[in-house]
Amino acid sequence: LVSQLPEANLILLRHLFGVLHHIEQNSVVNQMNAFNLALCIAPNMLWLPSPTGPEEESRSTKKVAMLVQFLIENSAEIFGGDIASLF
Repeated sequence: LVSQLPEANLILLRHLFGVLHHIEQNSVVNQMNAFNLALCIAPNMLWLPSPTGPEEESRSTKKVAMLVQFLIENSAEIFGGDIASLF
């Protein structure tokens, strides 16, 4: 799916997840592992298109957080092994 994104979107995601991956690599110091980062950033990345009840919103947020956590933990494989060279 990543390869099907427009170039500008792919560049933005590479940089965003590069930063998040770099933060996660220092989680011993900053306490921000992939799970904590995902919980913080997921609600701002994807959301349901129409208002729903709190229960559905909670389920959706958890799913997005799991996706974000996966992308952080696997960013080198997903966006290219040279993701650290962006910085």
